[in-house]
Amino acid sequence: MNISANFDGGNIEVVSINHPQKIELTIRSDQHSHFFQWFYFRLDAVPGEYRMNIINAGEAAYLNGWKEYRAVASYDRRSWFRVETQYDGQHLIIQHTSSHHSIWFAYFTPYSYERHLDLVYSYQTYSFVQLSHLGFTLDQRDLHLMIIGEPAPQKKKCWLIARQHPGETMAQWLMEGLLERLVDSEDMQMQELRKQALFYVVPNMNPDGSVRGHLRTNAVGTNLNREWLEPSLEKSPEVYYVRQRMHETGVDFFLDVHGDEAIPYNFLAGCEGVPSYSQQQKSLSDQFKSALKEATREFQTEKGYPPNPPGKANLKIAANYVGETFGCTSFTLEMPFKDNFDFPDLLEGWSAKKSKQLGKDVLSALFQIISEI
Repeated sequence: MNISANFDGGNIEVVSINHPQKIELTIRSDQHSHFFQWFYFRLDAVPGEYRMNIINAGEAAYLNGWKEYRAVASYDRRSWFRVETQYDGQHLIIQHTSSHHSIWFAYFTPYSYERHLDLVYSYQTYSFVQLSHLGFTLDQRDLHLMIIGEPAPQKKKCWLIARQHPGETMAQWLMEGLLERLVDSEDMQMQELRKQALFYVVPNMNPDGSVRGHLRTNAVGTNLNREWLEPSLEKSPEVYYVRQRMHETGVDFFLDVHGDEAIPYNFLAGCEGVPSYSQQQKSLSDQFKSALKEATREFQTEKGYPPNPPGKANLKIAANYVGETFGCTSFTLEMPFKDNFDFPDLLEGWSAKKSKQLGKDVLSALFQIISEI
């Protein structure tokens, strides 16, 4: 019997592996940070019943994330399904009867750095897609920007970013689905959308944290979504370079894609609390939410984060900084780690497939309001 996390995005440490019913594990914290919750590991053993006890789960970053949560597993790293998982207030216990000699377990369906590279480079063959190198991360990885559409002065500038928090892999799955549809030459809505808007897409804001198996921070333990007011090349070059390009291009619409550990629904958080929030921003925000509800049953507006009081928004957060600085429609989109409890899926829960479809539906909603932006 062997357990390994020595691969891209892997995170687990073995405490005890002497008995298949008494495996004890711990999740490793982000580098230079107290955050941890993301796990991803492989069990190699003869087929049979296994009980894995993550003994430090009660010290994780978001304890409400464990309630009614089920881990995901896969035999081939392509098809992922939910497995029996319990949280007793201190330990996260994963139980499964394996039918093969190797099985992978994760907090959510992983999105590898290799898949990220395939994603960004596969689209540069399109005549209307430009791949831009913004700069290097602290681990000297490339920070990729995709510019989609034919440049023209009158076009709306739509910025879409994902995975500031690397363990929120559903964010990049959403981006994969969104990009698939955005470049579709047979989709009439997308043809019209590309005529009216130029898209600036950063599918992975935090490649270092993604490879390291972090939950929330980059290579030096920085939470990128608290760096937007004063980013630095020493702590947060990812935000520094993206923000710099935003100031060069301007922003008319902004979406920052995330995952929420605790709330089992898809929802949007706007920038209502920024000092200069305008009636136009409110109107477009309401229109976008309404259009997204029309586009998919997977989105709702009843549950989510309460809006900030007027003038009290934290401008260190991306959606607030961008909404205040550019006076534009600006959102954080949150997806669940667990499931959409309005429409539960007992086999997969909220999944990579559903995240991709939501990305396509986001474009339907944006199509409805693009002429008003």
